[in-house]
Amino acid sequence: IFFASKKMRIDDNEGVSASSKHLVFAYYVTGHGFGHATRVVEVVRHLIAAGHDVHVVTGAPDFVFTSEIQSPRLKIRKVLLDCGAVQADALTVDRLASLEKYVETAVVPRAEILKTEVEWLHSIKADFVVSDVVPVACRAAADAGIRSVCVTNFSWDFIYAEYVMAAGYHHRSIVWQIAEDYSHCEFLIRLPGYCPMPAFRDVIDVPLVVRRLHKSRKEVRKELGIAEDVNVVILNFGGQPSGWNLKEASLPTGWLCLVAAHILQETAIGRHCASDKFSGARRLRDAIILGYQLQRVPGRDIAIPEWYSRAENELGQSAGSSPTFQVNENNSLVESCSDDFDILQGDVQGLSDTWTFLKSLAKLDAIHDSEKGMEKKTMRERKAAGGLFNWEDEIFVARAPGRLDVMGGIADYSGSLVLQMPIREACHVALQRNHPGKHRLWKHAQARQQAKGQVATPVLQIVSYGSEISNRAPTFDMDLSDFMDGDKPISYEKARKFFAQDPAQKWAAYVAGTILVLMTELGVRFEDSLSFLVSSAVPEGKGVSSSAAVEVASMSAVAAAHGLSINPRDLAILCQKVENHIVGAPCGVMDQMTSSCGEANKLLAMICQPAEVIGLVEIPNHVRFWGIDSGIRHSVGGADYGSVRVGAYMGRKMIKSMASSILSQSVSNGNGGNPEELEDEGIELLETEASLDYLCNLSPHRYEARYADKLPDFMLGQTFIDEYSDHDDPVTVIDQKRSYSVKAPARHPIYENFRVKVRLLIFKSNTHTFKALLTSATSDEQLTALGGLLYQCHYSYSACGLGSDGTNRLVQLVQGMQHNKSTTDDGTLYGAKITGGGSGGTVCVVGRNSLRSSQQILEIQQRYKAATGYLPLIFEGSSPGAGKFGYLRIRRRISL
Repeated sequence: IFFASKKMRIDDNEGVSASSKHLVFAYYVTGHGFGHATRVVEVVRHLIAAGHDVHVVTGAPDFVFTSEIQSPRLKIRKVLLDCGAVQADALTVDRLASLEKYVETAVVPRAEILKTEVEWLHSIKADFVVSDVVPVACRAAADAGIRSVCVTNFSWDFIYAEYVMAAGYHHRSIVWQIAEDYSHCEFLIRLPGYCPMPAFRDVIDVPLVVRRLHKSRKEVRKELGIAEDVNVVILNFGGQPSGWNLKEASLPTGWLCLVAAHILQETAIGRHCASDKFSGARRLRDAIILGYQLQRVPGRDIAIPEWYSRAENELGQSAGSSPTFQVNENNSLVESCSDDFDILQGDVQGLSDTWTFLKSLAKLDAIHDSEKGMEKKTMRERKAAGGLFNWEDEIFVARAPGRLDVMGGIADYSGSLVLQMPIREACHVALQRNHPGKHRLWKHAQARQQAKGQVATPVLQIVSYGSEISNRAPTFDMDLSDFMDGDKPISYEKARKFFAQDPAQKWAAYVAGTILVLMTELGVRFEDSLSFLVSSAVPEGKGVSSSAAVEVASMSAVAAAHGLSINPRDLAILCQKVENHIVGAPCGVMDQMTSSCGEANKLLAMICQPAEVIGLVEIPNHVRFWGIDSGIRHSVGGADYGSVRVGAYMGRKMIKSMASSILSQSVSNGNGGNPEELEDEGIELLETEASLDYLCNLSPHRYEARYADKLPDFMLGQTFIDEYSDHDDPVTVIDQKRSYSVKAPARHPIYENFRVKVRLLIFKSNTHTFKALLTSATSDEQLTALGGLLYQCHYSYSACGLGSDGTNRLVQLVQGMQHNKSTTDDGTLYGAKITGGGSGGTVCVVGRNSLRSSQQILEIQQRYKAATGYLPLIFEGSSPGAGKFGYLRIRRRISL
């Protein structure tokens, strides 16, 4: 073994070459069992033999060290700086308890630990820090200006990554912190039996380090009474006490078994066994992949080391089952997508769902081997996808996430300021262009073209995964010529009727509609056939913009494949046209804007007039947002959402009419009248309100003072049309026989816009309110203010008629958690609101970013299930928008 001082080494014969300089080592030992301490003893013994002083920082008993080393150069400091794993017995780990214990031991007192360790390292005049494998020791060394290394065969970030998968993704900040701590060490001295440890940048492999033997083989056999001709197998686990013997019949003839762990017998007969959902190999594979994702050090976009990929393969995974990475001269990430694809352009950006999608593409041509056990509809979509692409040609891949509506919601179509967070779940679209003569058509498409007498005409073919969980067909195809009316594209109205013919295929409008919008708005003409594969992890009907994710990913893929340069904002506006005019859903633009322009772990702040991004708001470390699904299906195409939108536009038209009427009166009184009321308000203010383009441009105080008491609560559609002719909304139609709520839908966006501004102010001083709340000092008052704004928004939705029993129940559960909190809790929940179009869907929750808050979210999930029978989905985490992701241009590697 050798350390940073190249003048010191351990020779094969246990002799140690003396260093020309006396060094002081600080050696930190993890608190997980004695195994680490026993191997540290051997390293420390050699360091002391080389003439150095070693200060051991450990929670292990002194005798572990002093029984092997009797030297004044050994100093022992009893301090426990990490806790390892909490175990019920030698084989069973309590994952959640381990994470909680680590928080208690190393996270809560972190600042004090670092301060103390830096002072101590300076006090002993340490030259070098060694860690096996205490994370904070590496950071303390860096803060003290001292070099450090780690000596280990595993690291806690990798171990805890597996715990995070079992106990909840919300604990991942623990893993991030540990990985960042390890990244401060100079290199890793890696021992045999290692697991992947991507947090370390440089690795030196060494032979096994064990405590030296004190008895010979002969002495041990004599002491145990075992003859030289007897074969012996020793079962040993963690030094557990023995006390039982295997039956002779269980051993080969002539063999003797010595067992050192009673727990093995209990496990063998089925007692005290941990039952895991997945196999050990599967869990370890997932831990490797997730572990790497969680352990990437912020600000250091580094590669997966070669040994990491090798370790994954050695664990039984096929070579190239996940992407491998190399670092170029500029340390930028250059990705090569395993043995299946070459990435010719683009960057996977470490997104595990993109890796998974690429691997699913690689399996398409072998899909027939896995048909057994598939549902009929699943089998159909997989078989259709298997013949979708020509593998010799390039494929373009785009990705777009769903969104969590933090503030703004249905006020977007009224011009509100909104705050939206792109979620972790996303839609992937793979697209390939093919010359019509080379395109492999489905049989019915061939028959259709033959019936029309067409030869080699461009065709659009779409396969959408997930049809088995929704009432839709898995495939769709059409001749692209059907989008043309002579030499011009067909109208949006005609396209809407075309896709509405078959309810099972209406979903295709979200994908194919992007083609028509590009033809109509940008004049693009499509001469090649197009093959789409759509795979979305954004659940439908949950109010997290599954439709926007599909639209944005589809249009991004089309743009990439055709070399169209469309900026993310413009692409979002084009996608809104797909949903408004072709799908026929009267949504605002915030969904598409977030999916296209959003960035991971930031809130997109946007003024919807029509779509101006004013900034990206960093979510502070102490604030966290969750989404909890009510299980009640939501749709912006539903009657409730549409009627509320109609009511808001009615209210705007009435307000404009009132302002115009006052102005007209001033003109009629101009020859002799001079109303004081008009002088107080000002002509310019009334002129602005008479031409009001967005409701949100009307301040709450003006609304209350001048218009609130004059708006009706409800109005019949026919009555409105008779008096005002039209409500001036291009995407909704007034039903003359329907009574519409007016006052509440008009009031909501005016006050919601104000609430979002307040929230920006809480996030960041001297700007809009909600953003200011987020960036202000960490305090209960701040979080209470944020939560209060969410509650206000929720009640405003209900006043509009967009509430639901399920979302109300979830908000009440959050309130119960908030007001029943104990004074000792270091984290809790502070507010919740229904999101998006309302009438079901997902509730957004704000709380402190802490373990306790995450536990409360899980408790709400269980309470909701107990009351309703439905286990809600929980949305947490974030990912980049389509603009930030860009696209991948890939080509399948053909085996020779």
